[in-house]
Amino acid sequence: MVKYFCYICIFLILANCSNKINYSGKILNQEELNDINFNNKEKLISKLGYPSYIDPIENKYFYFSEKNEKKSIFKKTTKYSYVFVFKIDKNNKIINSKVYNTKDIKNINFSNDKTSNEIIKRGLLEKIFGGVGTQQELPTTP
Repeated sequence: MVKYFCYICIFLILANCSNKINYSGKILNQEELNDINFNNKEKLISKLGYPSYIDPIENKYFYFSEKNEKKSIFKKTTKYSYVFVFKIDKNNKIINSKVYNTKDIKNINFSNDKTSNEIIKRGLLEKIFGGVGTQQELPTTP
């Protein structure tokens, strides 16, 4: 029984000596991080691939990339963690790009950007009396 306990202890010690590297999101090398300025959507997708998320309302492309290194059970370090945001106009040109370093999450400020409500444009009376009036019934027959 003592022999098995020693084997288990040796196995745990050896398992904690190995380094593990985990990637989340897009795997980017240093060359891609240095050359992040793109002109149009085609160059962006050909260089970085398809985005992690596309905002259909604002037409923004989001790329997430993170690298973690685990040296032992209790020691996990984040090498880098970035969110790249590219805003694209109707002509597929990149008009704005931002890089957020999420490794230092305490230093991130909230954005004051707001999504415009262009779907419903209402006048003053509709804003005041929007829910008042008779309800129109939709036909139920196909």
